[in-house]
Amino acid sequence: MTQKIVVAGAVSLYMSVGIQEFPVRYTSTSSPRWLACGVSGAAGHIARILKALGDDVRLCTVVGRDLVGAGIAAEFDREGLLGPGFVEGSESSSGVTLVTPDGRRMGFPHLTPVNQVTYPWDLFDAEAAEADLLILTNAKFVRDLVTPASRLGVPIAVDVHLIADLADPYNRPWLEAGEIIFCSHERLPDPPELWVAKVFDRYPRCRLVGIGRGGQGALLGTRDGLLIRVDAVTPREVVNTSGAGDALFATFLHVWRRTDDPIRALQTAVVHAGWKIGHHTPVTASLTSGELTVLKTSYPPPTVIGRWDARSSDAVQT
Repeated sequence: MTQKIVVAGAVSLYMSVGIQEFPVRYTSTSSPRWLACGVSGAAGHIARILKALGDDVRLCTVVGRDLVGAGIAAEFDREGLLGPGFVEGSESSSGVTLVTPDGRRMGFPHLTPVNQVTYPWDLFDAEAAEADLLILTNAKFVRDLVTPASRLGVPIAVDVHLIADLADPYNRPWLEAGEIIFCSHERLPDPPELWVAKVFDRYPRCRLVGIGRGGQGALLGTRDGLLIRVDAVTPREVVNTSGAGDALFATFLHVWRRTDDPIRALQTAVVHAGWKIGHHTPVTASLTSGELTVLKTSYPPPTVIGRWDARSSDAVQT
């Protein structure tokens, strides 16, 4: 059964540049190892993944009346994602990502042009009609939509990315509204299982907490105490880790909504993210549901099931 999923957030035109190392040493000119250009941004990447997996996706975003915006609109039109949720601004978002040979990346997102736009609530409300899930990225122009969206009676999933403080005033609306909350491990002040416990204690609406752990894979806690750890797998050579968190988040949501099985969903999400980072521009490469099923069979990720609500010694490895 097809799910209707609304995704709100930024889309950008990104240039990815292969460099030799960090830090970048100054020289007046330098040829990149490789260079690729594509349409990205968290909301755009998530929408493309869900579309490829078979969902009915409605993208709510801001695109400028400029050359970059024309390219973005043409790309999403080609992919069947251009729709009434696109709001016109004066300029589009763009960015650059520097990528080393081991896949590490440093992004330079330029979101100022779209951050200044007020996204119309009436338009978002219309797009959200009869939706099965709302994915609200933490783009600035989405912030004013979060609280009224939480009153629509539709499950909300959020990714607060590089969060370090559960009292963070900027991310608080998303944390209060999210039934599914994902983030990166990079800046967490606590061990993952303790962070999961703190999220559930502070935000009663939350049902699932996911943490992307980079080369270590991912972790997920459920409100009833389950803790799932899935190790990373890399079906291809690691080329560019940009967007790995978006791939993890989007794929988990697709599988979990269809199966209600958080273990299967997290395993599948880790496999998809691991495959995508083998591409120069991961945002342009997504698997279909059937292709992902076959890949997961060939690369089953090691998984350990335990508890976050007790320091248990009865974890089960699968």
